[in-house]
Amino acid sequence: MSAKKIVINKTPQEEGFFFPAEWERHKATWLAWPHNPTDWPDKLDTIRWVYCEIVRKISPGERIRMLVNNKQMENLARKYLSRSGANPNCVDFIIHPTNRGWTRDAGPIFVKSRSKSETAIVHFHFNGWAKYDDWQKDRKVPETAAKYLKKKLFIAQINGKPFILEGGGIDVNGRGTLITTEECYLHPKIQVRNKGVGKEQFEETLKKYLGVSNIFWLGNGIKGDDTHGHIDDLCRFVNPTTLVMIKENNPKDVNYRPLAKNWERIKDIRLEDGSKPEVIPLPIPAPLYFDGYRLPASYANFYICNDAVIVPTFNDPNDRIALGTLSELFKDRTVVGIHAVDLVLGFGTLHCLSQQEPA
Repeated sequence: MSAKKIVINKTPQEEGFFFPAEWERHKATWLAWPHNPTDWPDKLDTIRWVYCEIVRKISPGERIRMLVNNKQMENLARKYLSRSGANPNCVDFIIHPTNRGWTRDAGPIFVKSRSKSETAIVHFHFNGWAKYDDWQKDRKVPETAAKYLKKKLFIAQINGKPFILEGGGIDVNGRGTLITTEECYLHPKIQVRNKGVGKEQFEETLKKYLGVSNIFWLGNGIKGDDTHGHIDDLCRFVNPTTLVMIKENNPKDVNYRPLAKNWERIKDIRLEDGSKPEVIPLPIPAPLYFDGYRLPASYANFYICNDAVIVPTFNDPNDRIALGTLSELFKDRTVVGIHAVDLVLGFGTLHCLSQQEPA
């Protein structure tokens, strides 16, 4: 299969494309079958069963596009899915070797035409969160997706160089507003994605490649997030005028002060039309540790699919509160928890692993 002409000289904004909100109708969800044991020390087999549960909850409403390293891995995945009660016939297996498989960050980011029934892919380049060395296979996923789906591929650039962005570092309301964090994309020394790029130029590039018009910056993300401040562990849109944001009520917790500062800052947020959105608190579970490291356990890492909202749960009393809050906000979908105590050993959960393909 051959891809359509790769677009370099024009941007999605110039071509009339924009990044739709996650709750808009999907054609499919992209995942990558887990295979790297360093992501989940001593727990890789457990994680395979968690993936089966993810597929089982998403697949009634949409296709699954599953990246696998080879045919042998596809056969293994089919075996697990069948045994778990998930339907392998709902899954399109795509052979593309990956390093890690965090599809939110390295996978295809889809944009949608404002005037035509057409979607395209933006190739935001991936560099292992400016932290790890094994990213070369992951960086090629958008190219493979464009060839597989025969989609137009926009190559994101800044100053003539690849523009590095992860899907977990941004969230949108689909109407023009985008939220992100200064810790992730503006820190001058730690995990620097685009060296020498300041706030104004970064914003202009986001507008060009995602078709947004209004950008709001929060400060720091949560403790334990090795991506250095991804927004999808902190604050998320649930509809065009409502956000949920993590809140820590224990003054002795390491997350208390940075989250309190974000709650002060978000009082100033305005949407693309100048209106003020509603911001609803989500709790945070009690601290989880592995080998002495604080893990980024967060209810904000939920994923919105066509028929459900899947929410990470942590065997914590706040599970019930988080599920109840999100159930009130997503009345058109079933809100369901997926056990994520093992999953978060990889420093991410449900949203980090998935990427939506809009209809």
